[in-house]
Formats: sequence, C-alpha cells, structure tokens
Amino acid sequence: MTGIGTLILPEHGRRSGTALWRDAEELGFDHAWTYDHLTWPALHGRPWYDAMGTLTMAAFCTERLVLGTLVATPNYRHPVLTAREALTLAELSEGRFVLGIGAGAAGPDSAATAGPELAPAQRATRFEEFAAILDLIRRQTVTSYQGTHFSAHEVWTFRGRDDPIPLAVAGTGPRAMAVAAARADAWIASGVPGQFGDEEAFGVLRRQLGRLRAAREAIGRPAAMGALVSLSRIFADPYGSPERLADLVGRCADLGFTDAVVAWPRAEGAFAGDRTAFEKATSHVRALFGHDGSGPFAGARRIWG
Repeated sequence: MTGIGTLILPEHGRRSGTALWRDAEELGFDHAWTYDHLTWPALHGRPWYDAMGTLTMAAFCTERLVLGTLVATPNYRHPVLTAREALTLAELSEGRFVLGIGAGAAGPDSAATAGPELAPAQRATRFEEFAAILDLIRRQTVTSYQGTHFSAHEVWTFRGRDDPIPLAVAGTGPRAMAVAAARADAWIASGVPGQFGDEEAFGVLRRQLGRLRAAREAIGRPAAMGALVSLSRIFADPYGSPERLADLVGRCADLGFTDAVVAWPRAEGAFAGDRTAFEKATSHVRALFGHDGSGPFAGARRIWG
C-alpha cells in the first residue's frame, strides 16, 4: 500500500472547510478527495458545493496534500471545460491534483440539464469520448476530436510541466475497464457500495482486479497499475477499531490495491462516525502502511518548478 487518503464531502463553506482540509493534511493523509455531483440525495436541502471550487479552497489552505475528484462525470460536464478546470487546479495546487473520472449513473445529476436519458451502451460511448478528450488535452498542446456526444476543435493547452495530470478512472463494466486500462494512471474501485459482507466484498474486488489486469494485458500494457479502494463505500464500520481498519487495508494491499480512502466522519447521516476513533485508526494504519513516495499519484506530489 503506497497511500492512505480521506474523503471530505463538498458541504463546507470557507471557515469550516479550510479547517477540515488543513486537519486532513496535519493528520498525515497522503491524499484527500471530494465528490463531484450537482446534488446528493442523502443531503438534499443542505449545503452542497461544487467540487472544483471546493478543491481550489483546499489547494490554498494546504501545502502537501494531494487533492482529487471522486469522481467527475459527463453527466453534466463537458471534457474540454473539465480539462481546463483540472489544469487550473493542477497549477493552483502546484502539481497536487488528480482528476478522477467515471461514466456517471442515471439520477439527479443526469436529469438536471434536461437531456435525454441514455441507454447503458450510449452512456459507455459517451464516457469513452469524455475520457479520450481529457486524456488528449492533458498530454498535448493542441487537441481536436470528433465524437457522437463530445467534440473538441483546436483546443490549445499551455503545457506547464512535462508530466500530464494523473488520471484515475472508476468503473467495473468491460468498456469502463478498457478505458482505465488504456488511459488511466490508476483505477478506482466503485462496484460494491455496501451490498455485501466482508468476504463477499473481497471476492468481488478480487474478480474486478483480475478483469482489470486482463484488460491491461490484452493491449500490451503492464498488468500492474495504481488501484484505489474507497473503504467507507464498501465495508461496514471500517474504522471501528485500529485493528479493523488495518485488517481491511492489509487485505486490500494483498489483493493489489495501492491506495485506500476512508470517509471523514460526519456528525450524522451519511458517513457518520466518531472522530476520535477515526483519528486513532487512521493514524495506526498510516504508521503500518505509510507510503514511500511511489505509487500512481507520485507525479501529483512533485511540486512544479
């Protein structure tokens, strides 16, 4: 395991938000993430802010912490504008930004812009185009692309550094896996949100990682790549004790995951938890599995010259 991170929901204004992101850095997390949705049904009627704006705030109140979206989708984002925001965040954070992307599911985000509901195959095609344009823009100076859902025409990009922004791709279907295998620096596990017991969940994760490795090998890329698992979406009470969290992280590392994320404890509702227990358990795990400066997000840890 090369990195331990946390997830902070984009529900905080300036004062409470800057305090939380600073706390995440001071506690020693390697990376911290936020959700990218227009709304979130679990917190309907309560504050919910834009992910890119939230991460901009986080960039200015931290110095070391790698920051990322978990995840941006084409449900309401255009890849050209998303790429421009990502490049800006990479600059403002001095190279500490990771762009996490996914296909996006049907629901409030998809319906908000009043577009037609897409069939699964159409959604997969749209994501392939979304990822392709983002990948091209992060790697080259001028990008043109013609697709069914998205296009780009002579999009000029200032190259502020040699290494492209790290790209992390979520998805468990064959076409999303193919996108991850071909384009991503890391894969984000997202296919078992709280549906199974521990053993069943580990079995699903093992099979998903196997399919990812097979997809990499099929196109001649090394089977190994970065893999991030969001423990709080998958396992019940992940930091109930330091030993509980250490066991989960250790077993994920044995499967081949390079990074693990635990949601920051909230007072109530989604991801509710005890902060003292959270700090004790995550401190224990970081001591056991502290990163060595390698891993899929190492490029995002290098400060720009």
